[in-house]
Amino acid sequence: MASTQAQDPQRRKRRTAWQLAVLAALVAGVMLIVRHQPSAPYRHNSGMVFGTVYNITYQSDSDLHAGIKAELQRVDASLSPFNPNSIISAVNRGEPVEADELFTRVFRLAEDVARETGGAFDITVAPLVNAWGFGFKQGTEPTPRAIDSLRSFVGFDKVRLSGRRVVKADPRLMLDCSAIAKGFGSDVVAAYLRSRGVENFMVEIGGEIVTKGVSERRVPWRIGVTKPTDDSLSTNQEVQTVLNVTDKAMATSGNYRNFYYKDGKKYAHTIDPHTGYPVQHNILSSTVLADDCATADAYATAFMVLGLERAQTILAEHPELMAYFIYSDDKGNNQVWFSPSLRDKIRK
Repeated sequence: MASTQAQDPQRRKRRTAWQLAVLAALVAGVMLIVRHQPSAPYRHNSGMVFGTVYNITYQSDSDLHAGIKAELQRVDASLSPFNPNSIISAVNRGEPVEADELFTRVFRLAEDVARETGGAFDITVAPLVNAWGFGFKQGTEPTPRAIDSLRSFVGFDKVRLSGRRVVKADPRLMLDCSAIAKGFGSDVVAAYLRSRGVENFMVEIGGEIVTKGVSERRVPWRIGVTKPTDDSLSTNQEVQTVLNVTDKAMATSGNYRNFYYKDGKKYAHTIDPHTGYPVQHNILSSTVLADDCATADAYATAFMVLGLERAQTILAEHPELMAYFIYSDDKGNNQVWFSPSLRDKIRK
């Protein structure tokens, strides 16, 4: 018994020493992280992709722009209709081509959003978009007969993936991923930054945004929603509101800047796949927050097609989405509606 009692203080001393060593290691690790985090600079990379500008801010000891550009080139090679060598360009020309992993992910997501929105989002709308002049900038109003002809082979139920092959019910069917590709590109770059251990970043491609962590000012990322005006040259940048967008994705679609006039009539850039004509709904600007930017991008476009009431119905069925709408009321005045869950993110 005496031997056991003599050993107990020794055991306690060894255990205490071990616990202190572990605690010291943890404290040293935390101090190292704290010292390192402010010392790593915030870097700013920008360039052109998908016919638009990208701006990426991230905190890293290394300049990752080469890797970022490589990721964007992968998306461009898969989904850009402006790249004649891309997979989607080959599909639109009716050439035999196998879909890669990026194309497949976007196609499957487009299927889901098309189904959830009753076809308001539809990547087969390309022939109608082009007919109205926004695809190839023709600016020529199509005839009702031409619209009816194009509608006969527009519809997401007329295309499917069989393995890695795109199967079209009509060879004239074309795909247009412009309403989802920028958001998806932002997701791809964000995934790359996470894979490199980047904890704080904002990725923005043509206004479609993914954020993580905090900004250079050590506060949540704050993104402005532009006030809608008839400003086709995008010279007005007055902010309607500012949202805290941290660890979220955000996309905005708006007709107030994308239109042209012909014979005194204003034509919006969003085409309703069901009617074949530019939408005439009251939403001027549709901003959607989601866990990924491709989803936010697709739903922001779909809500422009659906209008306020039908968009609100879908949002009630999808609590994972948040939306901020600027719309025109019956008297022509701008009004705002936003998801109740978005209230805490509004800073202005």
